[in-house]
Amino acid sequence: MKVYRLLTGPDDASFCHKVTLALNKGWSLHGSPTYAFNPETKLMQCGQAVVKEVEGRDYDPDMKLSEQ
Repeated sequence: MKVYRLLTGPDDASFCHKVTLALNKGWSLHGSPTYAFNPETKLMQCGQAVVKEVEGRDYDPDMKLSEQ
């Protein structure tokens, strides 16, 4: 089964660490990153889609994708 996540966060080192952690847990980048201004926080926000192939499991809408 292929699983998908969209990682988001502020434009700072914490976002880079979030993506780096996902890559080191076997996730792969999917598509280009996104970058947008959040008018509520007045900060730039980043987003990056990641995907991972998980063997031996069937999709369940209750599964926590970050634990895959």
